[in-house]
Amino acid sequence: MRPILDTESPIPIARRGLMLVISSPSGAGKSTIARNLLELDKRFSLSVSVTTRKRRASEIDGVHYHFIGHEEFERLRAGDALLEWAEVHGNFYGTPREAAEQAMREGRDMLFDIDWQGARQLVEQAKTDIVSIFILPPSMEELRARLLRRAEDSGDTIAMRMKNASVEIERWRDYEYVVVNDDLDRAFSAVLSIVNAERLRRDRRPGLFDFTAQLLEEAKTLQTS
Repeated sequence: MRPILDTESPIPIARRGLMLVISSPSGAGKSTIARNLLELDKRFSLSVSVTTRKRRASEIDGVHYHFIGHEEFERLRAGDALLEWAEVHGNFYGTPREAAEQAMREGRDMLFDIDWQGARQLVEQAKTDIVSIFILPPSMEELRARLLRRAEDSGDTIAMRMKNASVEIERWRDYEYVVVNDDLDRAFSAVLSIVNAERLRRDRRPGLFDFTAQLLEEAKTLQTS
């Protein structure tokens, strides 16, 4: 994967991109946090998943998801064209391998808005590149209220999402970071802090080898001048 420059620093140091995974039960806020992060930080590219789920009125094909049929999904899965895939709420989701691998080769940070099943598969394939964050709701009552306020799912679908939320929440231990979304601004600030810290990790900044070598060479020059 080609290193990219840390453009936030006044001293450009080549760094390795990361794969940020954000997961949560439906309605806990992961998609809103992911959308805000993409708007604020142009160094991120969203991994657009394929799904067999029907498109909601507020969603755009190719932007929120690539909406495909079950036969097409089976073809992609059988051809090893998906980096990860999972069945969630009776529908299939997956990450196209080619798009993700191309982005990583170009040194761009990738954002994955996926469930715990997909996150586990990504970690198995690219553990050192993954930064994983799980978003928790402040209470189950608030989670249900958010699903109702969204007004995009039927009563049966909301009941199924609430039932599945308990299974999903039990996976919180699989993640490196856990953020409770009791206040969206506060939760988003926490995610930004995690991203900024991870971008400064020594093993993500291969340019530090050249930079520190340059510093030491300058030190020798000053000592002999």
